[in-house]
Amino acid sequence: MKKFKKLLSGLAIVALSTSLLSACSSGNSKNSAEDKQSNPDEIVYSFVTFNKVPEDTSKVEKAINDITIPKINVKVKLKPMGVSNYAQQVNLAIQSGEKLDIFHTLGDLNQYISKNMVMPLDDLLDKDGKETKQIVGEDFLKSTQSNGKTYAIPAYKGYALAPNLVYREDIMKELGVSPDNIKSIDDLDALFAKVKAKYPNMVPIAPANQGVSGVLNTMDNIDYLTDDIFKPTAVLVGDSTKVVSFYETEQFKEKIKIARDWFNKGYISKDAATSNVLATELMSSDRGFSYIASYAGLESGAQIAAMTGKPVNMVRLAQPYLSTTSVNAVSWAISANSEKPEAAMKFMNLTFSDKDIVNLIVFGLEGEDYTKIDADHVNFPEGKDANTVPYTAQLSSGIVGNMFNQFALEGQSIEDMKLMESENSSSAKSKAFGFTFDSSSLKAEYSSVMNIINQYLPGLNTGSLDPDKELPNIIRALKDAGMDRIVAEKQKQLDAWLAQNNK
Repeated sequence: MKKFKKLLSGLAIVALSTSLLSACSSGNSKNSAEDKQSNPDEIVYSFVTFNKVPEDTSKVEKAINDITIPKINVKVKLKPMGVSNYAQQVNLAIQSGEKLDIFHTLGDLNQYISKNMVMPLDDLLDKDGKETKQIVGEDFLKSTQSNGKTYAIPAYKGYALAPNLVYREDIMKELGVSPDNIKSIDDLDALFAKVKAKYPNMVPIAPANQGVSGVLNTMDNIDYLTDDIFKPTAVLVGDSTKVVSFYETEQFKEKIKIARDWFNKGYISKDAATSNVLATELMSSDRGFSYIASYAGLESGAQIAAMTGKPVNMVRLAQPYLSTTSVNAVSWAISANSEKPEAAMKFMNLTFSDKDIVNLIVFGLEGEDYTKIDADHVNFPEGKDANTVPYTAQLSSGIVGNMFNQFALEGQSIEDMKLMESENSSSAKSKAFGFTFDSSSLKAEYSSVMNIINQYLPGLNTGSLDPDKELPNIIRALKDAGMDRIVAEKQKQLDAWLAQNNK
């Protein structure tokens, strides 16, 4: 009996000790969790804004961090940059070791890969990006792969882009021109002549970006083979799988001749090749009638109208087309210098899967930066616009994360979102869709070729250079810089890819 009592006593002591240890352990876990929440991983998220760059992002950051710290233990610093020098700023930040965790490409993913400026994401996606993988889908993720590794995530949006004339609807109506009669770039000369006659101080066709008249956007069925769409090198045209220099195509020659004609007639401003004053600013101040840019869907004009405060609409100048660049032109990557790649992936995943997060990044704070019209639509607060609210990046709606999780601006139909999703699968598609070029063996050639393109293309694109004189010069200079080697290497890699994929 005494032995039995001692045994019970011993068991009680063990039980008590275990209980105390468990309590201590539980307490330590709680303290550990609290410590973790008080020391979240900090990351920098950079994105381009086509609106003005906000002076202060702290309020929006706080609203984001009120969600992210409890949810994924990540604290976010926003770093919006202007469109005119976004790529240069990102490159400089990465090269100088400045803190930059997440950024997006603007048509030049293969260059970031070849320069080892971005890290492979496959393991990170499998662990912390499962929702994003499911949303974007394997087919579109292939557009950001190189040598079997995934280096970025394409923004989820309407991928099938079509060139559009974005125009002042009130002026078009006043001139008696029906947009139904505008089918292609060939229908614009007569329209611009009327604008010039009626409004001599207004630019009929304004630059969407510096040195970009929009004429090259109207080239039919071009696959840029993962080059920067504004500075391409070697491309495919139509159904052909023969790689050619972009600058030796008949379409390029035809379009720059149109630009030259418009320039000589005063339809394009004399400083369009160098000016930082872009189309939306000119339209909002009654100094610009229209511009040409590529959009998915049919109703992006509502966004431009909200931004400029002017009645704006748009009309397609050609049908949408799907190439690899259509999908991966805007792709989200994690910098190779990131010290917190897991935290970066967790936040990137939320930009695709969490409606509150993506709408905070794009639209800012409800009541201060926008007001809700209904469950799906927003507009600026009364008396405010895109230039006077403290924060907005609404023109970056097709760049940040998942566009289909975002609010629409008042006047934009939700049906347009459905059209975009439909055209993602129904549009004409390049035979090289899914092919990503590896330019790592041609760094010197790309650098030399880009110097030539930067020298000539803005002037040819906006008509300030005479193509009859300068086209032979750029072609010759590009050959001397290594364009033929780029063409040959792209052809070699494309042929191997086509064979591997039985195409």
